Order: sequence, then structure tokens, then C-alpha cells
Amino acid sequence: MELTLQTPALLFPAISLLILAYTNKYVAIANLIRKLFSDHMKKPQQQYLEQITSLRRRVYLIRWMQACGIGSIFFCVVTMLLVYIGVQVYAKVIFLVALMLLIVSLALSITEIFLSAGALNVLLKDLEKSERERKVKA
Repeated sequence: MELTLQTPALLFPAISLLILAYTNKYVAIANLIRKLFSDHMKKPQQQYLEQITSLRRRVYLIRWMQACGIGSIFFCVVTMLLVYIGVQVYAKVIFLVALMLLIVSLALSITEIFLSAGALNVLLKDLEKSERERKVKA
């Protein structure tokens, strides 16, 4: 199989959009952490601490998702350079590294999605508890 300049270039839009989505997640979570911290300082609650712990894990994963995505773009560029200078064997190996980094980034993204669902379950559990207590009082 012969690599051309177009092959690694095909990944640029996809990886760029992934990194943009990861960055948006990071910003949203950072803002939520700031709000939860502020709320916890005003009125300490265990639920805030549980959410902050979950969000800390998610921020860690997002950092690695971004790093792997950026690494993938970097190795795609190196692949294009190697194809341009005519070193096909090295270009194929480096392109494989780029694809592997993209796979790792996507796997981390799936893990982060499951953590996000877990954090929402904490909120839903508290909502259900307060709803039951409200019905008992009524």
C-alpha cells in the first residue's frame, strides 16, 4: 500500500473537531467546578464533594484525550513530511502511531462519557430522595 499526502490529511478535520469538542467539555467542567466550589464554601454538602471528585477524574481524562488528539495531528504532519521526502516505510510506521493515538483518544472519550453519566446519577439520586421526602411531608 502506497501512502499519499491525502491519506493523513483526511484526519485533520476529524481530529480538529474532536479537540474542539474536548476543549468545550473542559471549559464547561471547569466552570462547573468553580460553581460547585463556591456553593460548597457557602454551604458545605457531601453531594458537592462527590461531584467535584467525579469532575476531577473527568478533567484528568479530558487532558489525556486532548494530548492524544494533538499527538495524532502531530504524527499526521510528520507522516506527510515523510511521504513528501519519499520515505514510505517510516511514513507508514508514523501514520500507524497517529492512528493509535486517535484510538486512545476516542477510548478515553468513551470512559469520560461513562463518568459523566455517573455524575448525573448522583444528582438524580439526590433529586429522587428530596422528592420522596417532599411527598412524605405532604
